[in-house]
Amino acid sequence: MNGLSRGRKNMEEQYQQAIRYWTLAQPVVSAYVTAVVRDFRDRDDLLQAISVAVLEAFSSYDPARPFTAWAIGIARNQIGTYLRERKRNRLIFDAETVDLLAVAFEQIDSAQTRKLDLLQDCLAKLEGRARQLCELRYQNDLKPAAIGSLLGMAPNTVAKSLQRIRDQLRQCIERNAALEGGPS
Repeated sequence: MNGLSRGRKNMEEQYQQAIRYWTLAQPVVSAYVTAVVRDFRDRDDLLQAISVAVLEAFSSYDPARPFTAWAIGIARNQIGTYLRERKRNRLIFDAETVDLLAVAFEQIDSAQTRKLDLLQDCLAKLEGRARQLCELRYQNDLKPAAIGSLLGMAPNTVAKSLQRIRDQLRQCIERNAALEGGPS
């Protein structure tokens, strides 16, 4: 194998390693971005930019350091740029709050990350009205009164329905965690 082929193979292995590490860290980084950025379109764009930045900077990653913390550092820089560009918006956090959130998300352990994965699985199983209520409340950020107006329901009925759905999701997460033999 010549030097060029070895170099290509090493680059491909490094890229595959970056993808594996990013796949494991992405839920935590995504949760961090979601905690800071309210607009879901901006969150998606920002998370995509962070993914690219992580993959492009992977050659500078020090394996002695936790990858998730390193990726959150990159996310923090990307979010800093985003916030500077939108400084006039009163609904964004200041730099100190963003830094504190980054530290908190760096400390999320894999069991908690697994719960996020289990939540995604449980959410995917929701059907009909339950799915619609969750989407309106948690994706569209509508309050029970607004949801009630849209769906012809009393706000109190919406709130109680959402509480029942949250209870079902919690039970689903606990049940699936127990099946996997992990902590619930």
